[in-house]
Amino acid sequence: MASHIKDSNLWESGELKLSWVRSHMPLLDGIQKDFEAEKPFKDLKVALSVHLEAKTAHLCEVLAAGGADMYITGSNPLSTQDDVAAALVHEGLNVFAIHGCNEKEYFEDIRRVLEVGPNVIIDDGGDLVTTLHKEFPQLLPNVIGGCEETTTGILRLKSMDAAGKLTFPMMLVNDADCKHLFDNRYGTGQSVWDGINRTTNLIVAGKNVVVAGYGWCGKGVAMRAKGLGADVIVTEVDPVKAMEAVMDGFKVMPMLDAAPLGDIFITVTGCEDVIGPEHFLKMKDGAICCNAGHFDVEVAVAKLKAMAVRHRPARANIEAYTLENGRNICIIAEGRLVNLAAGDGHPAEIMDMSFAIQALSARYLVQNKGKFTRKLNNVPAEIDREVALRKLAHWGVAIDTLTEEQFKYIYG
Repeated sequence: MASHIKDSNLWESGELKLSWVRSHMPLLDGIQKDFEAEKPFKDLKVALSVHLEAKTAHLCEVLAAGGADMYITGSNPLSTQDDVAAALVHEGLNVFAIHGCNEKEYFEDIRRVLEVGPNVIIDDGGDLVTTLHKEFPQLLPNVIGGCEETTTGILRLKSMDAAGKLTFPMMLVNDADCKHLFDNRYGTGQSVWDGINRTTNLIVAGKNVVVAGYGWCGKGVAMRAKGLGADVIVTEVDPVKAMEAVMDGFKVMPMLDAAPLGDIFITVTGCEDVIGPEHFLKMKDGAICCNAGHFDVEVAVAKLKAMAVRHRPARANIEAYTLENGRNICIIAEGRLVNLAAGDGHPAEIMDMSFAIQALSARYLVQNKGKFTRKLNNVPAEIDREVALRKLAHWGVAIDTLTEEQFKYIYG
């Protein structure tokens, strides 16, 4: 067992967090029992880079129960919880992650996970897959395949595939119905506001909230803002999504027009410089900006720092930047993922579904080794259906089934 963590003595605090999420993740509990009996990952090395907090740690336990030799790191320096990392090391898993590390240290841990020669990749944002291809090409033949958790990671995979650079099959977990319909919408919607509210301690009702991006995550953030009493403005580049936002009852306008109106700005796009200098200059004094996209490039914090005459901590995890016009722009969590860098991430019940998709997709990859004809693969409908049926059963909800005649009528 190898590790690079902050303090192994923190394990008891981490175990307390793990104990809580285990009791609220019944799907993973059932899958863990299946994996213990089947051992689908026996003699295989699994490299995982996902936000390293308690729900992710439980996924690691489930994969390890299936026989996997786990090599674990985080996918964002500010989302790693050192006590959870210590708890996994205490269990005998290999963990390389420290909260608050710099970019160089972050990628050193990515490399530590990859240099073992993994057989299965569990990625969140694409750093494992891209680093493996760029720096460890000799290890690529070892890889059976991988799973990608996020929209941003899938965009990177599609770019690699289009360039002919992706060498092994990847399961597009984020595109599974039981992932994006619930995790992206309800998970992001709740956890983003958990992070904002606990960090600012300000009321949302009566404020103008600007949500940049109306994909599944943006829909969830906007819906929850509306429920909290805010007036919501959506900015978009996709005319179809913009039309959907209008029909959902939200105002839609360009960011330049929204900038003077907003009290709280949340980017959820996967793109860079969504909020930049031209927008900062138009914002109200005290406007609050944060990011719910994977990478810290959506709010141009470096450009804001360069144009500010001074900056100071305004509150724990909030930095205030004073512009030449005298107005202050407040940035939560350095522009990193607000729901994890300023909160505990998605609710356990939501990640139970998402990580069930991850675990079952990883097993599917191993079971179908050598059979994939494409590099990018959707999660099979039967996995989505299995997860949905498991969740409904846990809720005590029964549904109808088609009769043989009805099945023939619909499917022929």
